[in-house]
Amino acid sequence: MTPETVEAYGVRLRLSRLADVADTAAACADPLTQRFMPGLPEPYTEESARWWITEGSPAAWAAGGASYAIADLATDRLLGAVGLSHPMPERRQLEIGYWVAPWARGRGVATAATRALTERAFAAGAARLELLTDEENTASQRVALAAGFRHEGVRRSAGTARDGGRYDLVAWARLADDPPGPASRLLPDLPGGRLTDGVVTLRRVSPADADPLHRLHTLPEVVASRVPPVPPTRESIALRCRRAESNWLAGRSADLAVVDTATGAVAGGCALMYDEPATGQAMLGYSLLPEARGRGLATRAVQLLAGWAFEVGLARLWAGTRPENVASQRVLEKVGFRREGLLRGRLPGPDGTRTDSLIFGLLAGDRTG
Repeated sequence: MTPETVEAYGVRLRLSRLADVADTAAACADPLTQRFMPGLPEPYTEESARWWITEGSPAAWAAGGASYAIADLATDRLLGAVGLSHPMPERRQLEIGYWVAPWARGRGVATAATRALTERAFAAGAARLELLTDEENTASQRVALAAGFRHEGVRRSAGTARDGGRYDLVAWARLADDPPGPASRLLPDLPGGRLTDGVVTLRRVSPADADPLHRLHTLPEVVASRVPPVPPTRESIALRCRRAESNWLAGRSADLAVVDTATGAVAGGCALMYDEPATGQAMLGYSLLPEARGRGLATRAVQLLAGWAFEVGLARLWAGTRPENVASQRVLEKVGFRREGLLRGRLPGPDGTRTDSLIFGLLAGDRTG
């Protein structure tokens, strides 16, 4: 590729200039930029920015990649940066990355720049572009989807933290002959961010839900249904809450907090695990805190989640319960699930034992609510 200015989708991609030093330093010193770009100097100063503009950016071009400043079309002010790195000529593959200055966020700048540079790279002969994101950087993952990149999986310990530790990266990719985007999603966002019937509200799990969900998942009766049946740590639940949106965007699961609409308190959890995308089948699970039980909230939550699941294209839901969990079976039956059989020894039990699981299934026409 040659470093030609590109104007598309409402942004300008141009070479960095010394006039960008102050804005580059301010943007790259921003806590959010620093959090998700651990390779940046810390602290990031104007001297750091000057080095990047005069040495780092030209080196990216010399290595077979690309390095652009993202600028406002009207004012030419710096809005961010986008580039190509890790060229693999034998595969005609590069990695695309970007950052956006705090004053330009929420305007679609990253998506516009990613689309523009992606098209430029394919026109120059690239066959495949990769985009790697931190699992908790869901804003970047949404950019990937909006720019037509598809989720391909998780690269374990592919990232290096500032302290030398390792962390996972989510892999997204777009091929030259893929549609331009946005990429389709197995699990779209909830309409308005929530589902409610006026009594119960379902919303995506957030980091703030770690304490009530840890209390829920360490209850003995809830632990008994976990795989394996051991209580989770507070940190494992906190991590699950922080990664809930990423798992949703990837189409793996819709992890929801069940909220008592009247009080706003978290009453429990409900989740949809998309275990068979090829057949349109997902597993549904739920549990409530003791103070929320006996009021029909679980039935309402399952009805809401099942209704949304069929609306977004799923064909079949299934759920499993321990044979002795009669209360959970009643919830499923009230919603319209039908008992389909007993799977002997399906789940790991305590001390190396195995436990049976009753299987219930629901089709769109079976629903009672």
